[in-house]
Amino acid sequence: MFIMIIGIDIGSTTTKAVAIKNGVVVKTVRTRAYDAITSATGALGKMLVESNLSFDAVREIIVTGAGSHFIKNKIFGIPTERVDEIEAIGLGGMYLCKKDSVVIANIGTGTSIIEATKEKITHLGGTGVGGGTIIGLSKELVHSITFDHILKLAQKGDLKQVDLLVEDISESGISFLDPKATAANFGKMLDTATKEDFAMGIVNMVFQVIGMISVFAAKSRNANHILVTGNGSRNLLGRQVLENISKLYAIEFEFPDDAEYATAIGAALSKK
Repeated sequence: MFIMIIGIDIGSTTTKAVAIKNGVVVKTVRTRAYDAITSATGALGKMLVESNLSFDAVREIIVTGAGSHFIKNKIFGIPTERVDEIEAIGLGGMYLCKKDSVVIANIGTGTSIIEATKEKITHLGGTGVGGGTIIGLSKELVHSITFDHILKLAQKGDLKQVDLLVEDISESGISFLDPKATAANFGKMLDTATKEDFAMGIVNMVFQVIGMISVFAAKSRNANHILVTGNGSRNLLGRQVLENISKLYAIEFEFPDDAEYATAIGAALSKK
């Protein structure tokens, strides 16, 4: 019998589920629904159908995430427990980077910064800035709430149209900063700025904020490495912003495979 533990991360809009067998991830799925119970049961059903398995193949389900508190009982008769999201992120992050100590920036609707070690998982802080910020600001500035469309627009944007750059305020530069570095997000906003420029400005601002608080957190723990997890880890424009920050502050950002499933992985691994 193919016995596995299912970890389900029920987010505000996206739910991720993973199947763990003998401590190894064997399957991942994503679903979208605004109802937590629909999300959890849908993710489980998709997992089993795509794997051609029955409910008997699942030993236990561990739920976590913003919507997990709506799950009060067993799911389809399968024993179901809930684990704290911070713990799940920490465990999932250590699994993905294969290290016993790591600082994690988990980018979802907002962003959490966590230090995970074998002995302790600590919530270092975070920010309300994240994917939700990109969607919210884009609704007004870009007139779109579709993430893929926003990123497609941003790829064609020009930051010089919206951001005040170091070269705009200093001919000789400032400290070690590149002349093209941002001095003030949306500090210029030229009349010629397009929605593509606005979209790029939004993505750039969000990931600069995330990048800098991550750097501060890492340095406070004497770390020079940050693991990026959550849906935001898949944002290629955001990755570029973080990589630019890494060059300035000698901090390495790592984007592992299956990074968006880190919380679901950690939930499943929390069951010893």
